[in-house]
Amino acid sequence: MRVAIQGIPGSFHHQVALLNFGKEAQVLPFLSFEEVAKSVASGAAEVGIMAIENSIAGAILPNYDLIDRYELFIHEEYYLPISHQFMALPGQTIADISEVRSHPMALLQCKTFFSQQPQIKLIDDLDTASVAKRIQEEKLRGVAAIASEIAAETYGLEILAPNIQTVQDNFTRFIFLTKEKSNRMDAPNKVSFKITIRNEAGGLAKLLTMLADKNLNLSKIQSIPLMDKPWDYAFFIDAEFTEEQAYQEAVEQMQERYGELKIFGEYRSRKG
Repeated sequence: MRVAIQGIPGSFHHQVALLNFGKEAQVLPFLSFEEVAKSVASGAAEVGIMAIENSIAGAILPNYDLIDRYELFIHEEYYLPISHQFMALPGQTIADISEVRSHPMALLQCKTFFSQQPQIKLIDDLDTASVAKRIQEEKLRGVAAIASEIAAETYGLEILAPNIQTVQDNFTRFIFLTKEKSNRMDAPNKVSFKITIRNEAGGLAKLLTMLADKNLNLSKIQSIPLMDKPWDYAFFIDAEFTEEQAYQEAVEQMQERYGELKIFGEYRSRKG
């Protein structure tokens, strides 16, 4: 199994790959989410793992666009509990650290900890694990990373403060992307789709009322403006359902009455 991830060994994406596909999987690391999407679309990878939202920081909006643009399908979702470790080269203390580098989302999730360490400068970087690797390779003293325990083990760093995330019950939702729609053995109860609603008064309100009448529980709704149609919006929606027939009726009504519909995936909800 060829699995594409954003990040390097020790990243949270790498952790999800190992947990779900095992050490036997061939993990293909890429610097950007777009490269992950491209690898799946081209067939270079059979599965792409992509973070889509965090329970604290919210949705990663550009990734919805990537799924749409590269014509990918959501096969599965996975919720990973996120624990952020404050790490540096061995033999230092927190007082020795003048700057910390990490992904902006990781920094955001640790705001309370750093509010108590005003001497530490926060610097946005590309990835959590890549900072840990750079600290090891360049022997950077006075510089810390925020990353996983796996990253500390991989790159020989010392954890100076464990579990520094502000909210301990912190999860990131990952999705597994494929080039083709998968044939599922288990019955799906969740759907992800994009709908472009016709520009008319009350269009969104009517859609949401119809979905509620069909007992679809919306777990996520995000709007993105259409570049070629000023002031028109597409809505990316996640919804859970319990009755297959009611769900199919909702799909038919969306196609007939509300605008352009594109279903990204029907799968099992793994939340909780």
